[in-house]
Amino acid sequence: MGGSPTDGLVLVDKPSEWTSHDVVARVRRLAGTRKVGHAGTLDPMATGLLVIGVNRATRLLTYLVGADKVYTATIRLGQGTVTDDAEGETTSAVGAAHVGPEALTAAVAALTGDIAQVPSAVSAIKVDGRRSYARVRAGEDVELRAREVTVHAFEVLSHTPARAVDGTRVLDVQTRVRCTSGTYVRALARDLGAALGTGGHLVALRRTEVGPFSVAAARTLSQLAESFVLLDVTTALRTVFPTRTLTVEETTAVRYGQRIAASGSDDVIAAFDPDARGIALIQDRGESAQPVLVLDPA
Repeated sequence: MGGSPTDGLVLVDKPSEWTSHDVVARVRRLAGTRKVGHAGTLDPMATGLLVIGVNRATRLLTYLVGADKVYTATIRLGQGTVTDDAEGETTSAVGAAHVGPEALTAAVAALTGDIAQVPSAVSAIKVDGRRSYARVRAGEDVELRAREVTVHAFEVLSHTPARAVDGTRVLDVQTRVRCTSGTYVRALARDLGAALGTGGHLVALRRTEVGPFSVAAARTLSQLAESFVLLDVTTALRTVFPTRTLTVEETTAVRYGQRIAASGSDDVIAAFDPDARGIALIQDRGESAQPVLVLDPA
């Protein structure tokens, strides 16, 4: 691997059938440290960008979990499943040969913007202390509450002519979704099918962006095994946050967790010492700025 990494973010292009936990375990071995975490899980069937934090950079993940996400997704109209994706048993097979472009466009538009979304029953949300997916797999009926999410963009990229799958005429629709954290693309597939009266489920999902990071900059696990590349903390801070360069006096104060003059912004800001090294995250509290995360303490 050519040396041991210390602190930073690793951009992984997750393969299908791997859990996010599997990827974290592999990165632990490659990095030679136990202190590894991720900024938002991906289902095993999904591929694409998983942002991994190593050592000190794990403390930045809190600020990335809530970042907007971008996905490409293939939605199959004409069949519904118990899991809202291709891994679950078929629960309906109405068919979608009758769905035209205008109806599809209108249904997609209705699921764009601020919407109340009921998460998929096989999500990781806890119900009375147990994961919802565990209750579903145990044969229980689970009803989750709707939650407010924002779908910034829901675009139809293309769709295939209707074809027969297990005796049902289905329509596969390739889409792009840009949404807030906590949005379930499986639920969008389900709700699109419901709106069109056809049933619908997800057959492919790929995450292409997490906040400012793109899967184009990510590496596969095989590539990381050949050459372990990470984004150092200073570069990560510059990529994710607005920045402020501190004076020598301010740098000393922040490293001791003390307040400094306000930045004049509502944002969390990355603070850099005079040598351009990232040392902390700060945020205005009234008339001064307070360290909220010190990465390089005194």
